[in-house]
Amino acid sequence: MNDTPQPAPLAGLRVLDLATLFAGPLSATMLGDFGAEVIKVEHPRKPDPSRGHGPSKDGVGLWWKLLGRNKKTITLDLSSPGGREVLLKLAAGADVIVENFRPGTLEKWGLGWEELSAANPRLVLARVTGFGQTGPYAHRPGFGTLAEAMSGFAAITGEPDGPPTLPPFGLADSIAALSTAYAVMTALAGRDRTGQGQVVDMAIIEPMLTVLGPQPIWYDQLGYLQPRTGNRSANNAPRNTYRTADGRWLAVSTSAQSIAERVLRLVGRPDFLDEPWFATGAGRARHADELDEAVGGWIARHDHDEVVRAFEEAQAAAAPIYDVRDVMADEQYRALGSITEVEDDELGTVKMQNVLFRLSRTPGAIKWAGRRHGADTDEVLGELGLSAEEIEALREKGAL
Repeated sequence: MNDTPQPAPLAGLRVLDLATLFAGPLSATMLGDFGAEVIKVEHPRKPDPSRGHGPSKDGVGLWWKLLGRNKKTITLDLSSPGGREVLLKLAAGADVIVENFRPGTLEKWGLGWEELSAANPRLVLARVTGFGQTGPYAHRPGFGTLAEAMSGFAAITGEPDGPPTLPPFGLADSIAALSTAYAVMTALAGRDRTGQGQVVDMAIIEPMLTVLGPQPIWYDQLGYLQPRTGNRSANNAPRNTYRTADGRWLAVSTSAQSIAERVLRLVGRPDFLDEPWFATGAGRARHADELDEAVGGWIARHDHDEVVRAFEEAQAAAAPIYDVRDVMADEQYRALGSITEVEDDELGTVKMQNVLFRLSRTPGAIKWAGRRHGADTDEVLGELGLSAEEIEALREKGAL
């Protein structure tokens, strides 16, 4: 393999990130991680809310350091005439714009697809909203929580006798971000063939629905509604979390029949293998109480390290239940480089998740963490050809 350093795979791609909280900006972060030049556009008087979302240190928002990494930051009031003109100039030299305003907002400012594509026919405009650009809910405010509720996720999450359960993090937004990055790259591939850009209409409710699997076809063909099963599965058993003798928790999965057999041999219950129902995942799921008692009882008599070692020797599938402290100390994550250190001019060295995947020839990289509000405004506008006097005039008018 040629070890000569190669340009980043998305080098030369320019992305304008007009979006806030969280799906749109995260999709732009993913593009920036692999070499795209990402310019984060924030309102001059109302910075991206992620700067103040969650814990901060010395007044510096920590979530922003992750979400804003590899992005140049400029300020621009898009609703002002001066801001509109600057954005159209930026759009003329951009490949992608990511936005998540309510449908019709860009049009109200004279920055809709008609104006943007006139400025740059090769532009890809990714529009990320809760419910999409059309339909009866299009103008409703949309957040990931609503997608987690309306997609069917919450309905199947939680204990059977408990309420529907929402995730304690931005699950739907994150899945939508991955989907948006994929959609943008698909649209760019199409542009390579046709020379024409296009609009990406990403509704946050849809990727969440997709990752939930075959529920629509189950309902369509069988009238089947997937129930809440807690940590159990309707498709296999044993599958649960179990507590060890020293008070720690592990998860066990037996999606493959061979793994289920190894687990039951390990815990001293090979007799289950002779039961007719044990031969299928669905059959084992119907006997989850018995299997949980056998597996959970054995795990409860052994310390955590003993259990992990025994499962590994038996080539059975178990994993400790980690919190973030465990993640950051784990040897596998360390070997993968999943957590990396980034130098930051406000906080010194910060640790955060590394780029999402490893490429053997053109790897991604984190060049910097989220920068100060408007840190690159003068530089970016100067590259557009605006003089220092013109930039200052825009600033005095409130456009910057």
